[in-house]
Amino acid sequence: MPLASPRGRWRERGFVCTFWEVLIAVVIVAMVFGTIINGYIASATMAQWTGYSLAAQQVGIQCLEQTRSAVWDIALGKNEITNLTLLNSSWNASNQTYTGYTTNILAVPYKGTNYVMVTNFITVQMIYENMSSNVPVQLEMVRVDTVWPFYDWGHFSSTSLYTNSVASYMAPDNRDPSTLGVSGN
Repeated sequence: MPLASPRGRWRERGFVCTFWEVLIAVVIVAMVFGTIINGYIASATMAQWTGYSLAAQQVGIQCLEQTRSAVWDIALGKNEITNLTLLNSSWNASNQTYTGYTTNILAVPYKGTNYVMVTNFITVQMIYENMSSNVPVQLEMVRVDTVWPFYDWGHFSSTSLYTNSVASYMAPDNRDPSTLGVSGN
């Protein structure tokens, strides 16, 4: 309410805040800024995770392309798919499966010793399709599981492991023209 001044003019009282009003306003502002900062940290964490996932997928596809570039020709009796340089490789004759693993550095920026190691678990399995006809069709199924760690920004002591998988079927090459019914001219 306006008060009269000694000279007869009206003057208004200024806005006066109580301690509790100021405290509540400060708490609201702190919560807003905290939410904004947490949003930035969460988006940066997801961007880093996405970069790691894409780099791990690239490493898995690279291993898959190595197997796809190997020569496998039934007519010549040549199968170089099982000549991959794998650690702890093994051949299971009962289900015709060749397994092993490789390690690699994840293709993300690093400096010094803060690189990220990934492990590719590779499975190559012979599959026979069309077993009811006279000519069974042979296929090789190649599967690469890339396991990579992710250190969350807020939890440096805990590590989460993630897996990217990629698989492909391969048919044999046929480089011998005599088996194709074509003259070798």
